[in-house]
Amino acid sequence: MQIHDLPYPDPGVPDARSGPRFLWWLFRNQLGGQLKALAWGLLHFTSVASLPFCVGVAVQAAVDRSGGRLALAGALLAVAGAGVAVGDTFLHRAAVTNWITAAARVQQLLGRKAAVLGSALTRRVAAGEVVAVSTGDVEKIGWFVEALSRFTAAAVTVVVVTVGLLAYQPALGVVVAVGLPVLALAVLPLLPKATRRADVQREKAGRATELASDTVAGLRVLRGIGGEDLFLDRYRRASQEVRHAAVRSARMWSLIAAVQVLLPGLLLITVVWSGVRLARDGRIDVGELVTVYSSVMLLTFPLRHFEEIAMAYSFSRPSARRAARVLALERTVDIAGTRAGETPAGDLYDPETGLLAPSGLLTAVVCGDPDAAGRLAERLGGHAAEEGTSVLLGGVPLDELPLDSARTAVLVQDKDPVLLSGTLRELLDVPASGAVEPGAALEAAQCQDVLAALVQGSLGAEDPMDARITERGRSLSGGQRQRLALARSLVTDPEVLVLDEPTSAVDSHTEARIAQGVRGLRSGRTTVVFTSSPLLLDRADRVVFLHEGTVVAVGGHRELVRTESRYRAVVTRETEEETASAAALLAGDGGPHTDEVPDGLEELQELEEIEETA
Repeated sequence: MQIHDLPYPDPGVPDARSGPRFLWWLFRNQLGGQLKALAWGLLHFTSVASLPFCVGVAVQAAVDRSGGRLALAGALLAVAGAGVAVGDTFLHRAAVTNWITAAARVQQLLGRKAAVLGSALTRRVAAGEVVAVSTGDVEKIGWFVEALSRFTAAAVTVVVVTVGLLAYQPALGVVVAVGLPVLALAVLPLLPKATRRADVQREKAGRATELASDTVAGLRVLRGIGGEDLFLDRYRRASQEVRHAAVRSARMWSLIAAVQVLLPGLLLITVVWSGVRLARDGRIDVGELVTVYSSVMLLTFPLRHFEEIAMAYSFSRPSARRAARVLALERTVDIAGTRAGETPAGDLYDPETGLLAPSGLLTAVVCGDPDAAGRLAERLGGHAAEEGTSVLLGGVPLDELPLDSARTAVLVQDKDPVLLSGTLRELLDVPASGAVEPGAALEAAQCQDVLAALVQGSLGAEDPMDARITERGRSLSGGQRQRLALARSLVTDPEVLVLDEPTSAVDSHTEARIAQGVRGLRSGRTTVVFTSSPLLLDRADRVVFLHEGTVVAVGGHRELVRTESRYRAVVTRETEEETASAAALLAGDGGPHTDEVPDGLEELQELEEIEETA
């Protein structure tokens, strides 16, 4: 796999049982790239290791005044230099390719998992952890996967050079053969402590990222209640904890690096001291001493890869563990059923709450708890965050359907939908039945003023469909973003469309026109709207009222306002005293405030007035 071939057609099924298993799985799945990096690494390191031999031949030739051997030494140096240059260049290319392809594979796996789990992902794993895994952790995982082949090449080179020195000059080769394992293994006692400190740093950094993510997500609310300073102080403290942990971790790695410099220096001193004694006794030539000395000096270069692989594993292990934890998440029920390719149709029914949305009708759902309404909307789309009885569509459990079939059958629009940057044409270019044109969807969602604003804000865009939408639609108001998201959902034209508070940010007159447009465009299709807006409720074919997670009333909006006090309290925001007064009036017992019109009845009067003007 080359960089220009990314993304992978299929990133594969990861081994997410643990962090080390996941790293090993990544290594095996790009074995071709690893072998290529290993081959170029061997060329590079062996060329570097052969330079001392060439230098030794040249020195001895100069001592012996042999022009032929001097020329041979020069030719060997040229070949070794070419090997160093070519090997280093292509090793770097192969290593970077392995790094990027490994990171891309992890990102594709995370993206696929997010698509499978939907909104349940951030309910099972903190949003900050998901952000940390998909950004910094991906880079660290790629680093270890890439460094493994370079470390293998360096280790093979060290072994080959050590064996060569034993054969070339046994007296000094023994010193090198004894000293090199000590150099390679000397840092092992320090690694556990360094790894623990690195884990602490990663954990604190993850918490700081979570805090930052939560703060940004709730920035508007924080500004409204004046809580920016409180959360800023919390983030400062978390940031300082990360800094202190990073300093403690860096101290250990500095100690490891110092050991990696000190011990090779001691080995060089030992080799020189032993070699000088042997040369003085006439047991070795000057050229052999130079060769052994230069070999030991240059071996410190591949030996540094022992330190790098230790650091890479230490940093990537917690990252791989977090990635494996996310990738190991599954939907609440096995989706690999036997209904592949089937897209069911019929009534939508939730056994847990008793909610029934008949096929082809517009059903409005009123729930006093917005969070409970959001969770129920996710359940209706097959994205339940907790295990439980599956929602049925036409008698078929959604959780037993293949993911593609479930997503085709039911579409859930969140309370806070996201608009991706790009043109309006690209925004509305979504998988769809083809029965609803973008123009009709935009008209039903009352997006006329949104189109004008987009054209005005986009230079050279005469056609509104070519107008640019900024990242997350930040240049638009909340109501404008909401209407564009609604138009996108209408274009999709699913069998069942679930809308969670789709008009909470628009004015009442626009809301009345949207209600009429959605009803007309979705005629014959099943639509479920979670709302407490009287305008939407009055346009629904049936209204379902949930109290404490159970359906307690079903009927028309006006009927429920008159007969169900709990429903009226949610829709009209009545106080307990007002609810009691309205109940007494409707019962005809006079009551303490029979001279006043209850808010529920006033709401019906206002509703009629808005309908007339809309």
